[in-house]
Amino acid sequence: MKPVNTENTEHYTWGDNCDGWHLVKSTNLSVIQECVPPGCEEVSHYHEHAEQFFFVLSGIATIEVDGKEYELHPQQGIHIPSQTPHQLKNKHEEHLCFIVTSTPPSHGDRVLV
Repeated sequence: MKPVNTENTEHYTWGDNCDGWHLVKSTNLSVIQECVPPGCEEVSHYHEHAEQFFFVLSGIATIEVDGKEYELHPQQGIHIPSQTPHQLKNKHEEHLCFIVTSTPPSHGDRVLV
């Protein structure tokens, strides 16, 4: 076992120039750090089985959860139960970086709204 960071873990890109790093990728748990440039967003979706927790490291996240919009600042988070529609956006001028924890892992569990 060794400490992990964005330089020694699996990296991927998504959307318009968004980055992600798998900090933990196991059968029962996924912990990912993602960074979203200003003006970018993910598509509205939900997960059949995975529940998620989003925690902002820097920047400001705008996240719509089941039709209600929340603004999360650094050191704030929100829990998204499974089967709950949600969409994360970066409506601000600075990069948004956050941690998303999913259990079970959300890969292959996404349903577009």
